[in-house]
Amino acid sequence: MTRSHQARLGRAAIAAAAATAVVAGVAAASPEAHNVRTLPKLSLIAATTSVTLDSWKEDPGVYLDLGTYVTAANGPFEVRVTRKSYDDPVVATQVLHDGKKTRTRALPQGLVNDFSGLPDFAEITLTDAKGKQVLSKKEGFCPNNASGRVRPDAPSTSKYPQSCPVNPFTLGSVWGVENGWASNTYAGYYSEPVQLAAGSYTAKVSVTKKYRELFGIADKPQTVKVTVRERSWEEGPGAGAAGTSAHRAAGHGGHAAGHAAAPAGGHAGHGAAARPEAPSAATTGATPTFNVGHGPYPPAPPALPWALKKADGLRAAQAGDGAGRTDGSRQAPALSPNAQRPTGPANVPDVPKPDLRSLPAYGITIGDGGEEVPGKDYLAFSANVWNAGPAQLVVDGFRSPGKELMDAYQYFYDADGKQVGYTPTGTMEWDPRPGHEHWHFTDFASYRLLKADKKEAVRSGKEAFCLANTDAVDYTVKNANWHPENTDLSTACGQQNSISVREVLDVGSGDTYTQDLPGQSFDITDLPNGTYWIQVLANPEKRLKETNLDNNSALRKVVLGGTKGARTVTVAPVGLVDAN
Repeated sequence: MTRSHQARLGRAAIAAAAATAVVAGVAAASPEAHNVRTLPKLSLIAATTSVTLDSWKEDPGVYLDLGTYVTAANGPFEVRVTRKSYDDPVVATQVLHDGKKTRTRALPQGLVNDFSGLPDFAEITLTDAKGKQVLSKKEGFCPNNASGRVRPDAPSTSKYPQSCPVNPFTLGSVWGVENGWASNTYAGYYSEPVQLAAGSYTAKVSVTKKYRELFGIADKPQTVKVTVRERSWEEGPGAGAAGTSAHRAAGHGGHAAGHAAAPAGGHAGHGAAARPEAPSAATTGATPTFNVGHGPYPPAPPALPWALKKADGLRAAQAGDGAGRTDGSRQAPALSPNAQRPTGPANVPDVPKPDLRSLPAYGITIGDGGEEVPGKDYLAFSANVWNAGPAQLVVDGFRSPGKELMDAYQYFYDADGKQVGYTPTGTMEWDPRPGHEHWHFTDFASYRLLKADKKEAVRSGKEAFCLANTDAVDYTVKNANWHPENTDLSTACGQQNSISVREVLDVGSGDTYTQDLPGQSFDITDLPNGTYWIQVLANPEKRLKETNLDNNSALRKVVLGGTKGARTVTVAPVGLVDAN
């Protein structure tokens, strides 16, 4: 089984942000909405006056990473996006900061319909060398896109998450551009490539009228000269310009990929020609990422934050992830378990505990066993278990010398973060298969295909997991961590020779597994057509201590049809969510 990402990613960059002078004109939409003391001043800027973009012969299409940014001054730009349930629409509320005080204003109903960002935010037109318009399109904007500081006195780090979630069953998200920061308007693979012949173009980028009026953004379009060059993957390393993304080697960390700073300039592959991978089929997980097994979506090609113009007397920042900048190339470090296994009697104190909840299955498709298991029909799906808090799920595994399994323990903490108890909670096992090669915590979740009467028909063989925070499910819950650390499985779940491992599911985040291999997906070869339910069950043996054990199951109705070798599946919506 392979892992891939669920959220927008930042791109491995050649340079991060340096300082830029920002001048914002504010057009008043209403006196209440545009109180000058509390309304952040948003501006659209261009980091550079010219860019060179590649069109690959083997995979034609140009991604319009034009180096345009939205900046925030006079306070951060913050939006909370929520829905009460899957039967209710998504609503957006702007949070206005005035010193230590905050107030909110409801944004127009229907402005957003999911959690991926503000739709139709930017308008892009391209004209060729003769002045003929060859392209006109609108693009959405995720305020949590690749970002960096534009003022030397701005906060050194942004408090906002580093992605906008695209899981169809997301419940709550927080979007923001930190005060004195700029966020890239480019959306990566979530923006479709465009067909452009090699040559010179002029791009005009502007904020659409409804957002200018809503947020008081000056009507100041940005103009960028664009050179499109045709490239071939066979050109080999070293043929690319300095801005080419080394997507195959970068090892992106998924949504909110953590704060670990790699040495500046030390990320593998910078400066080498590397064609961004095309999106994969919904549940294949066939991507060049270190994260294997989790998530039905391919990773986005990284957004490239071109170096902002240098202001007088200020030095450009070095490339790479670090304090005050993010280029998406980080790898999260492994979390450190306790120095030794716990001693003394087990104790489950009366302190906050995690609340594990299951999301309905999605990414549901019919597949076959291929060459491994010919003549079989399988129902593949993706499943997510998340932590609604208010406390982290913290599990340490300890290995006795020479033993194959680790003993696992769940830890508990008081309000000050002091460890005040623990309990044994099963085992961890080493998974040696290619693409895994990490320690799995056993009995974390179970997947079952139920008959119409809710009696079990088939059970997935997958019940052991390397826990990782792959999805931002609800960042509005109490104690949600907007910057979880263990999002990169290349380091998060130990090595074969590890003596101990710590795995954490943070508050607000969930872990998606794609069940798309024989033994994990459901064998439906001999099942009759009809109605079934996919059950995602968290903590099936109730070994983990939670605040609530009554919300661990989620069901998704499916109808099987067709004939052997040509089975079909129809997936019922869950409330207003009709995405599969």
